[in-house]
Amino acid sequence: MSDFLRTMAASSRTRVREARSRVSDGQMMRRAGLRPAPTPLRLDARFDVIAEIKPASPLAGRLAGTGPGAATALVTRARRYGAAGACAVSVLTEPSVFGGSLLLLEGLSIATTVPLLRKDFLVDPYQIAEARDRGASGVLLIARLLEGGRLEEMLDAAASLGLFALVEAFDEEDLARAVLAAEGASDPVLVGINARDLVSLEVDRGRFARLAPRVPASVPLVAESGLSTATDAAAIAALGFRLALVGEALMKDDDPTERLAAMIAAGREAVHPREARG
Repeated sequence: MSDFLRTMAASSRTRVREARSRVSDGQMMRRAGLRPAPTPLRLDARFDVIAEIKPASPLAGRLAGTGPGAATALVTRARRYGAAGACAVSVLTEPSVFGGSLLLLEGLSIATTVPLLRKDFLVDPYQIAEARDRGASGVLLIARLLEGGRLEEMLDAAASLGLFALVEAFDEEDLARAVLAAEGASDPVLVGINARDLVSLEVDRGRFARLAPRVPASVPLVAESGLSTATDAAAIAALGFRLALVGEALMKDDDPTERLAAMIAAGREAVHPREARG
């Protein structure tokens, strides 16, 4: 595990301990169970984009404002994502490096109708109940953080609360575990290939072509990191990816509508049946 991922996991565990000191597991589960039914994730048969609300990143720094009106601007951005055709909006809730929060997730859930994905370094089923309590429809799970049977435990927790899951992989070993978990899950699970190197944090887009053939056509496959143009979307769709998760490129656009719509359209035009890979 990289130092970056190890640091993020430690921070996440600290947040869980602090949250439990305020709200017990039982109380959190009851709260989550009282929430309205999550907005379902509906995928196009060809290609979709999950658009991201990312206030900051380790390499790009601050991507969203912090002054008066910042929260309203993020709501407007999320609504534009939905209007442009995003199937879901990924919301960073990690606070120390990515500038996110559960309050941001909750605010967007109140103000928008598109399904929301809690994106964080989740290590405990408690955090899945938190996501449900704050209005998420899904959660990101990083396979490398969830060793032994913890990944399956997290998937079971998500399914029990009616949330979809995106299981993220960085290499062949991660991907094998992600696919095995997805195929064994009671509810559909997305599998993501993240092209970002966990040591340098640079993007290796060749990872998409190397790893995509290892995923069965029955598993919806998501390309993550380093995607910014319609050409990028067409390229991954041709490799058999069903979705792209796009963050920084959209966050840097004052109005991301045109870029997002173009990426969705290009992906759908270029889609290649993964069954043809044999």
